[in-house]
Amino acid sequence: MDRYLTLEKYGCDEFVVNKSRFIGYAKPVTTAEEAVEFVNEIKSRHADATHNVYAYAVRSPEYSRYSDDGEPQGTAGIPTLDVIKKSSLTDCCIVVTRYFGGVLLGAGGLVRAYSHGAKIAVDAAKIICMSECSVLEVMCDYSFYSRLLILIPTVGGIIENTDFAENITVTFRLPAENEPRFSEELTQLSFGRVFYKKIGQKYDAIDL
Repeated sequence: MDRYLTLEKYGCDEFVVNKSRFIGYAKPVTTAEEAVEFVNEIKSRHADATHNVYAYAVRSPEYSRYSDDGEPQGTAGIPTLDVIKKSSLTDCCIVVTRYFGGVLLGAGGLVRAYSHGAKIAVDAAKIICMSECSVLEVMCDYSFYSRLLILIPTVGGIIENTDFAENITVTFRLPAENEPRFSEELTQLSFGRVFYKKIGQKYDAIDL
């Protein structure tokens, strides 16, 4: 998988329906252990709540889990997980806390409420796209440096480090699928005199 959707940050929002208060929490995680830790954190914060429903999905290894936390089966955990799946999200955890207000919502009302609680939490946390990026290094002389600075952003590159010595060494990352284009344009721009080497690979956020 060279791209995937996840959450940018921790997010929280809430609403009230028929006197029941629902608080949605969402957070990016990378492992099931991190997800469980987040769930336990929210449960501890809202130990007096009627329910702390959760769902999470992680990318590696691919795994998902949910809990109704005492709500009727299929009315809470699954709708929360459905928000994750329908948004094509991974590496994220959602907890929807409910304080019962004394009015029963019925099965359909619970599904709608937990779906909405999960959705507003995701909106607060903001969906981002993570792309597989190549980390490249280019060494050039000072006369070519200005042209390299123009080339890198045109192929979606982001400079991470620049070392000024006898020659200049620029370290940057760019979406992996753009590496062949960069290689071709670097060769043309430098007339084959400047080369790059790939020193790593990682995932990084890109604009959707």
